[in-house]
Amino acid sequence: MELTFNTALPVAIGSDHAGFEYKEEVISFLEGKGWKVKDFGTRSKESVDYPDYAHPVANAVESGECTFGILICGSANGVAITANKHQGIRAAICWGTELAELARSHNNANVLCIPARFVDLQVANQMVDAFIATPFEGGRHQTRVGKMACQ
Repeated sequence: MELTFNTALPVAIGSDHAGFEYKEEVISFLEGKGWKVKDFGTRSKESVDYPDYAHPVANAVESGECTFGILICGSANGVAITANKHQGIRAAICWGTELAELARSHNNANVLCIPARFVDLQVANQMVDAFIATPFEGGRHQTRVGKMACQ
């Protein structure tokens, strides 16, 4: 079984304009729990292109600079699709705590993608807690996760 995330490393976080307010709140939530956070932007609600923020978060997680990532946009689809272009990333769109737990326990997800337009902030923070607290189960799931990357 894989251990939960390395608390010595920061959490990578990024958003587009639609996720900016949630990103700021999630950063405060994480820092309040003692996590270091590396914020890859955006820095305002001004319209931006989500790949400009999703790629740096994915790179930081993939390289081991950050222990896991959080991406937030309106639907979470754009950031998830972008992050999942990276071989070492397993980005999961979640809109409830059970999905966040399953993304970790069954899929060993390392990037949580939150759809800001479809969940309230309390649920977003609960998903972050669930994502952090849930270890990967390994076993039969490891075989499946091992088949995800393109050869």
